[in-house]
Amino acid sequence: MYPALAVAEALPQLVNNIALEFVGTQGGFERPLVERSGLTFNAYHEIMGGPIAGVNPLRAALSTAKLSFGVLQSLTLLLRRRPAAVLMTGGWANLPLAVATWLVRVPAVVYLPDIEPGMTIRFLARFVPRVAITMPESAAYFREGQTVVTGYPLRQNRLNATREEAIKHFQLDPQRLTLLVTGGSRGARSINIAVINIARHLLDEDVQILHISGTLDYQRCQQQAGDLLQHPHYHLYPYLHDDMGLAYAAADVVVARAGASVLGEIPHFAVPSILIPYPYAWRYQKVNADYLEKRGAAIHLADEEMAEGLLPLLQDLFRNPQRRQQIIESARAVAQPNGAARIAQLLIDVARR
Repeated sequence: MYPALAVAEALPQLVNNIALEFVGTQGGFERPLVERSGLTFNAYHEIMGGPIAGVNPLRAALSTAKLSFGVLQSLTLLLRRRPAAVLMTGGWANLPLAVATWLVRVPAVVYLPDIEPGMTIRFLARFVPRVAITMPESAAYFREGQTVVTGYPLRQNRLNATREEAIKHFQLDPQRLTLLVTGGSRGARSINIAVINIARHLLDEDVQILHISGTLDYQRCQQQAGDLLQHPHYHLYPYLHDDMGLAYAAADVVVARAGASVLGEIPHFAVPSILIPYPYAWRYQKVNADYLEKRGAAIHLADEEMAEGLLPLLQDLFRNPQRRQQIIESARAVAQPNGAARIAQLLIDVARR
């Protein structure tokens, strides 16, 4: 969703009088995010879809029926609207759309946010002429000449965020180092538990904490934190939609999961990070964390090692400015800037062919 919205924001800067339309899943989560994005879409469409991998046979059969109907919906939509190009950013909802774009020869681009593509992206790539990739190493998974390195697309409110503005916005102490903790919009309970358990040790070392718990774990975090919530340098939020760029700009160290967005945010803000991949899903988060760690741009910590290993790692980073600076320089070296504008230009080029 967020890469799609970033590209949608960039396109009007490159093309005059462009009409943008969004295609989401029928009954899916996309509509609220589109509505609060602040972007103008001429229309919002919904098509049917569902997962067919990693689910029980009954649900897979139901999803297959939905996907088949989704192809018909997509064909009707494309023939009626005649788009110049289509951008797909992954997910089962894109499967019917990909098939339909191939059948009616509508130019399309798939964007791969992670280093390694999952099953859906691999399937989508069969139907499109171009795949936009975040990092060059992803090209090995696709046809020769099919990929274009664009970097991860970030919205302007992230690109333009400054530390000075962030300190003021969150009412932080400019003399203290700042730890940003985030497990994404829904949250990462194991990270939340570990961070609250060690928070007082860090606060005693003149560290201030921006803790984004995620919406699903916010109330539990409040209970666990107790009187920690009254500490002037501990700041707990359920989630920061429009202010995440400011949170990154304020951070001296980040603790986070290793979803695709870290491949854009960590290099852009050049912030030392400890990445803790989600252990109960496909391995793409581990691949992302390993990619950055091998280049000196982040530290990879396994979820099961967090209880004992997180505090010593953080203390070392906060006490060792030289190590932080080395990671900062390595993070800058892997940055692929202007991802949103690059994908937008790729869409324009594909549409004009």
